[in-house]
Formats: sequence, structure tokens, C-alpha cells
Amino acid sequence: MTTVISRTGWQIIALTIGLLVLAMVLAATLIASTGGSPTAAVQAMWTGSMADSTAWTVTLLSAAPVLLVAVGTCVCTAAGTFNIGQEGQVLIGGFAGALIGMRAPYDGSMLVVAVLVCGAIGGALWASFSAVIYHYRNVNVAVSTLLMTFIAVQVVSFAVTSPSILQEEGRGTSKIAGATSDQLPVNAQLRSLGEYPALQINLGLVLAVVLTVCVAVALTRTRWGLCLRLIGLNRLTAKHAGVRVGLMAGLALAISGAFAGLAGAVLLASPVGTNRLQAGLANNVGWDGLLVALVARNRPILCLPVALLFGILRAGGDFLSSSGVPFFLVDVVKALLVLAFVAPPVLIAALHKRNKSAHVPSPAPVEAVSNEKVTA
Repeated sequence: MTTVISRTGWQIIALTIGLLVLAMVLAATLIASTGGSPTAAVQAMWTGSMADSTAWTVTLLSAAPVLLVAVGTCVCTAAGTFNIGQEGQVLIGGFAGALIGMRAPYDGSMLVVAVLVCGAIGGALWASFSAVIYHYRNVNVAVSTLLMTFIAVQVVSFAVTSPSILQEEGRGTSKIAGATSDQLPVNAQLRSLGEYPALQINLGLVLAVVLTVCVAVALTRTRWGLCLRLIGLNRLTAKHAGVRVGLMAGLALAISGAFAGLAGAVLLASPVGTNRLQAGLANNVGWDGLLVALVARNRPILCLPVALLFGILRAGGDFLSSSGVPFFLVDVVKALLVLAFVAPPVLIAALHKRNKSAHVPSPAPVEAVSNEKVTA
């Protein structure tokens, strides 16, 4: 079956390429304006993310949790529900995973499964609270999920500085910003396929890819996915079709939170960090996952290459300081890339609407009708 790209499609592709080139030029200009070298910055990004098997290992480790958050975002967006509190849900997922990993009486090989499951449940419950207060108090979901992110930070900060929760007795109650929990037990950590210095594929990445494919199939090939997309397109029509709109939308939000919580558990249990819970565990993974879904236009399969691109930016960004470039410029580059991918459809649609309105003929003037009777 041959796929034909319409004229509008070609216009979007051309504009996207043009904006990507412009984004790269702007990024190079910003780097040069801070006293850095664009060439050295590109070399640093390459060294940190793609130069060898070790760099690729770090890139894939960085991409896995971002991919999980992005796929969960695709689910709730399909139902017309906007969850922007993934950063907090990632933290709560990490907290729930750390709690079960360090306090569970069981210490067998299945402990890592318990960590991942509890992380997903924690994220789902945290997101479900926003669905509940929307149902009973009509509190805006986007606002409530965002504000609960700040509560999540305080909850995790309290947990890692309290010896009775995630620290051994006698370690003290340090209140510094860098306070961490005890290290996760070995049986609660995710294994990797391969050994250093060869490429290592962490099981967290395998899990993320499998779930991405499952969600893509579920959204496009199942009745459940059809109901979600119908809710996202028109809630009134979905209600008349017999879909339980409130329940399905709340379930989509909970699933989104579960994916974010699972991402937090993966961050905690994988070698991407120190396997310790801290208030900065999320490290913008929630925000990056939201941007990945936005760039992929809420299509789970497209989230795979976009998440890989963000993984490259996250892994390579750690090497930017060696070239004299401020690390925050990585966020600027991300923003420029997001605009380059998201803006073209909006701009093309606005241009077509303007051209269409300009070519609509104005109505002919109506001649005045005399009130006098016309005599034969």
C-alpha cells in the first residue's frame, strides 16, 4: 500500500527542517555568546552520548525513564486529560519503590519486581487524587497535578531526612539539600545485559520498549483505546455512545501516573544513579517525558526515537562543562527542538485558514426594496 503525502504534509516537513536548522544556528550563537566554542560543544555532546559503547550505555539508561513518562502522557492525552505533574509522580514512584525495597521483609530475587510494581502503584495513586478532586470539586486537573509536584518534593525530602523511614537508625537527621536514603539492596536493583566495557542494555529499557509497543497496540487496536480516543475527541458524543466518561478519563490519568511512577522506580533501581532516593531523583525526567510526548504528537511509537534524542541530550549535557558551555544551555536546545517540531503544523494551519478567508467572496449588496405597491 503506497502512502501519498499531501501538499500540506510536504509543507510541514519543509518548515520543520527549516526550523531545525534555525534552532541549530541559534544554539550555536548562544554558545558562542557565552564564550564557548560550538565545535567543542558538539564534540562534548558526541563524547558523552555516542562516542563509544560506554557512552551509548549512558544514553540508553537516560532514555528509558523519559520514554516511560512520555508513553503514559500519550494515554491520558488521548482521553483529553492533561497531566503535567509527572515530575512529582516520578518522585512518588521512586519513594514507594524505595520504601518497599528497604523495608520489605522479603529479600529474594523478586524484590526488584516488587519495587517496580509499588513504584507504579504509588504514581497511580498520586495522580488519581487529582481525578478525585476534579470529580467531586471540579478542580482543574492540569493545575492540581502541577501543584502536587511541590507536595511530592516535600514528602520525599522529609522521607530521606528521617532515620525512621528510609535511613538506618543512628545515621542522623541531616537536613541538607543533598540528603539521601540508604542504598537499595542488590536484589532490588535492575540488572543489565552485557558487561563493561561492551554495550550494556538495562532491563529498565527493555521494559520501557515493551510497554511502549503494548500501549501503541492498545490505543489503536482495542475497544478500550477507541473509547479513550472518542472521549478525547468529543466527551458528549462518547457519553451518548455509552462510554463512562468520568471513569475512563480518571483511569487514563491513573495510568499516566503509573507510568511516571514506574519511571521513578526505574531511576532508583537502574545504574543511571546511585540507587539512593533523594529529592532530586526526578532530575527533570517528568518534564522531558512531557516534551517527548509533545514532539511525538502523542503517538507512542514515535516516542521511541524522540526519547532516544532526549537521552542523547541528557547524556551529552553532562560533558558540556568540559567545553566551557553552561549546562543550562541544554535546556535551551531542548526548547528550540520542541518548538521546531511543534510549531509547523500550527503555523501551516493558520496560514491555510488565512488564505481561505482571503479568497471567500464578499456577499453581494442587497438592493433596497420599495414599500410602494407595484401596480399592474
